[in-house]
Amino acid sequence: MLVQSKKRSSNSHRCQLDVIADILEASHKRTRKTYIMYRCNMSFKQLKYYLEILLKGGLLYTVSEDVDNNPGFFKITEKGKAFLKAYKDLKALLK
Repeated sequence: MLVQSKKRSSNSHRCQLDVIADILEASHKRTRKTYIMYRCNMSFKQLKYYLEILLKGGLLYTVSEDVDNNPGFFKITEKGKAFLKAYKDLKALLK
């Protein structure tokens, strides 16, 4: 199966699309890295990897909170919302 269902056995792993969808879902409002990391149950190394992919792909953008342009927050883009909708539609077809 290409996309795993929401109920996962304890020894199965999420595919990349599941992780990306989880991050985008957690980023509807201004969201800090730490919140995303805990909400999506991932390590900081994994989070850095996925944030880089999502930022380069235009699915997330950074929201600076200070004059040093420190990306304190992340937020989903319209492209990210379209991806998330397509992901949910595909999952619904597989049920």
